[in-house]
Amino acid sequence: MTTPMVQIRNLSRIYRQGDIDVTALDRITLDIHEGEFVALMGPSGSGKSTLLHIIAGIDRPTSGQCVVRAVDVATLSETELAGWRNSHVGFVFQTFNLIPVLTARENVELPLLLTGLNAAERRAHAEAALALVGLADRMHHLPRQLSGGQEQRVAIARALVTDPTLIVADEPTGNLDAHAARDVLDLLAALNRDAGKTIIMVTHDPKAAAHARRIVHLEKGELDEAPLATPS
Repeated sequence: MTTPMVQIRNLSRIYRQGDIDVTALDRITLDIHEGEFVALMGPSGSGKSTLLHIIAGIDRPTSGQCVVRAVDVATLSETELAGWRNSHVGFVFQTFNLIPVLTARENVELPLLLTGLNAAERRAHAEAALALVGLADRMHHLPRQLSGGQEQRVAIARALVTDPTLIVADEPTGNLDAHAARDVLDLLAALNRDAGKTIIMVTHDPKAAAHARRIVHLEKGELDEAPLATPS
């Protein structure tokens, strides 16, 4: 058995709200292997986004470990963490977070500004990422000239452009209509199946979760594995 890409051990996250401690995650233990497509499901407040953010290095646990590729993310300094995220994590969120005055290609290039690539190399990488998500013919369009589904594809291309270890997606279809949502989910499934990308996706939608190969359910900060999903 290979070592899991993500190893979470006895992980808890407690937030302080006034005089009250709120437990978002309660002693979670979970393994995620390279090449998996995992859906994190649960009702609002179940801790699924908190868990995703800890795996991605956006948040830190109160106790326990989150090890990604043999690195305990919680032990990194803020500077180390920023560099680690840029090298290892591609982010896709419900809001597309595109810069409105930049073209699709320029938006995709943004993570590459922190690398040692020159302008021509950055441009080539961005164009390749846009081609991979089916938007080679839209690279010079501004976000306002794209549909919501196309904007999310640009966001996915931006997440892919650094060839990250892990893609994390937080409700990636939450702002899309049914047709665009299915296209985006099909794209994520194809990236997992054909490109071998490891994907962790938070969703409340069973239809979205059905595109994953494995479902992990959280309820009040505790973990419960669901049966394997069958892609629709």
